[in-house]
Amino acid sequence: MSTATVTRRTEGGADVPPRRRKLTPLRILLHGFLIVVSLAWLFPIAWAVLTSLRSYDYTAANGYVSFGGWTFDNYVTAWRTAEFGQHFLNSVYITVPAVLLTLFLASCVAFVIARFSWKLNLVLLGIFTAANLLPQQALLIPLFRLFTEVPLPEFMSDSELLYDSYWGLILINVAFQCGFCVFVLSNYMKALPRDLYEAAMVDGASIWRQYWQVTMPLCRPALAALATLEVTWIYNEFFWATVLMRTGDKFPVTSSLNNLRGEFFTDNNLVSAGSVLVAIPTLVIFFMLQRHFVRGLTLGASKG
Repeated sequence: MSTATVTRRTEGGADVPPRRRKLTPLRILLHGFLIVVSLAWLFPIAWAVLTSLRSYDYTAANGYVSFGGWTFDNYVTAWRTAEFGQHFLNSVYITVPAVLLTLFLASCVAFVIARFSWKLNLVLLGIFTAANLLPQQALLIPLFRLFTEVPLPEFMSDSELLYDSYWGLILINVAFQCGFCVFVLSNYMKALPRDLYEAAMVDGASIWRQYWQVTMPLCRPALAALATLEVTWIYNEFFWATVLMRTGDKFPVTSSLNNLRGEFFTDNNLVSAGSVLVAIPTLVIFFMLQRHFVRGLTLGASKG
């Protein structure tokens, strides 16, 4: 962790060596707290990786608090047993459309809230935001009944219902994720200079052009940050996929981890290997979009 420095200049323009802040007891306590929290977050990941690289026979004989029995067989077995190849594709079929549709619809609503002033402006924002406060489990029974009664064409669903279809999981994720995205994007768009829209109106730009060609390019950092979060949340979603799916071949990769559990016995080393494999795509996406993610969180934090 770096220590903040202050660079000064003399009247002649020469740089004075930076002055380091003093390590007060409060700063030492803060740094110690952050280190402890970081280690607490990293420990489960490190423990899962360590467990996944050891054979079950060795840990059964020597316990998990030991070193030895290193092997990569758990990853090979987990990939074959859980059929991760097919289930990774299922997660792609669900995550990509859900994220794109969520960001598009949320940006449309956020543009209306931020760009126009009308009586129901705050009410609309409150409705979308309040939807995130409702526990998903409270809607389990009514949504399950709804999904089992809504028909779909055969080319969209083998069951000819919204239940047990990719469309059902896409819609349910979009419904629960739009509120958060609307809240973030509306506040981000309100910070954009109104002079841009006035200039666009003078040039004859329609509302759609103001949204698509003026607002959306300026919101790329915020959209990238939200895309990173939404991919992680939707990809890791487990509850609705388990409830609204019955065909095992359609399960996303997170739900397929159940295939690694036995009826009377569970190999924790094998489950750890499967969990690490499932977590890799989200880590790759985060590191690919890390620069945009940080920029999206910091822009708009201060004005002037």
